[in-house]
Amino acid sequence: MKKKFNTLEDEKKQRRTRFAMLTYSCLVLSLTVGAATAYAAGDPITVINNLSTFIFSLIRAIGLILLGLGIMQVGLSLKSHDPSQRANGFLTVAGGVVITFTKETSEYDYGMKKWRLG
Repeated sequence: MKKKFNTLEDEKKQRRTRFAMLTYSCLVLSLTVGAATAYAAGDPITVINNLSTFIFSLIRAIGLILLGLGIMQVGLSLKSHDPSQRANGFLTVAGGVVITFTKETSEYDYGMKKWRLG
């Protein structure tokens, strides 16, 4: 029994999915980058802290994009019953979560077993 490939409905669904993912990625990137602007100040430490905040916000945006991509991949794998795509989707979700919370994990002081503030 032959399968039909690339029917008109499938192409429309793929286009909608791609558009939704692109819109989500642009929204996350614009909100993250726009929220943390690095302003130069007179104190060099303030400048470095602002730059660090800006870089970590970019990393967070990349993590959120990967998280959304992984969720989409898991959803598509559930529809197509593809276990290898499902495994890749879960790995992408896990990687997105790790990348999203990079700053929080780097602020944990392992010697004192507590969170550093500031």
